[in-house]
Amino acid sequence: MNTPSSPMLTVSPSPHIRHHVTTASIMGDVCIALLPALLWGCYVFGLRALLLTAISVGSCMLFEWLYEKLLKLPVRVFDLSSAVTGILLALSLPASVPLWVPILGGFFAIVIVKMLFGGIGKNIVNPAAAARVFLFISFPAMLNTFTAPFDRLPALSVSVDAVSSATPLAALKGGQLPESTLFDLVVGSVGGCIGEVSAIALLIGFAYLLLRRVVSWQIPTAYLGTVLVLSLLFPQAENATLMFALTEFFSGGLLLGALFMATDYTTSPVTPAGRLIYGFGCGALTVFIRFFGGYPEGVSFAILIMNLLVFYIDSFTRPKPYGFVKKKKDEAKAP
Repeated sequence: MNTPSSPMLTVSPSPHIRHHVTTASIMGDVCIALLPALLWGCYVFGLRALLLTAISVGSCMLFEWLYEKLLKLPVRVFDLSSAVTGILLALSLPASVPLWVPILGGFFAIVIVKMLFGGIGKNIVNPAAAARVFLFISFPAMLNTFTAPFDRLPALSVSVDAVSSATPLAALKGGQLPESTLFDLVVGSVGGCIGEVSAIALLIGFAYLLLRRVVSWQIPTAYLGTVLVLSLLFPQAENATLMFALTEFFSGGLLLGALFMATDYTTSPVTPAGRLIYGFGCGALTVFIRFFGGYPEGVSFAILIMNLLVFYIDSFTRPKPYGFVKKKKDEAKAP
């Protein structure tokens, strides 16, 4: 028999189910997963890559802290979400950019894209991808100057005079295969942005996230599979269909975007079917922009466009409650 000392039901405020997984632990795992790409970028481009990353992370965290302090909001900067944005932004920049570029990008990502919409969980587009597009459109020449691999730049110079190196995507845009071998693309011995050159480093980080169950497989599989299939079906280089498709797959920011930006919790669908649709849309738009657009890269643009469609994808793929019967039009209009 139940007694007051042993109640059968205890009523308390939510949350009623607690778990050891927190925002900070998830974002910490993402930071760890991005370390292989960052370390390889530092090895290929020198300590300037590490300095740019530190400035980017510090700027993002500082802007979020200042915004919360000025508006007297709860300080949540230590959930590490702004640190993840800073790392992703830095990894998507060339090592030759001036040191003020990640500061400007961090302000746009955190203040404009994230905090003005209400902070973490309320932004409608990925902050790092939006900041990259903003910088790319504002300073196209600067963001398209890529140093050659292992041409390590001085770290402490405010700006550097870098010799521009052609990237594999630039060659593909002209209908030609790059001089780089497939091995170079996989390992990361090519010119490009800090964290995009090594496919194997990015895949190692993604494998870590899968093992930690931080991300699911649907979005990356649909995204990368769509790009690979469309590149095989519509090759832009003659007599080299497979090599063209593999070069498209391993070049540019495709892996960084598909594995770490498109999978952002806030700006991606919540249903498995919705994630597959979302990934397919990202892949199709990426190929379309790369083939027919004015830019050799299309990953960030594709992710931002699909971010804006997430609400509709979720609405379309939302599971129906058991026993739900849709009312007929005449019944719905009846008083």
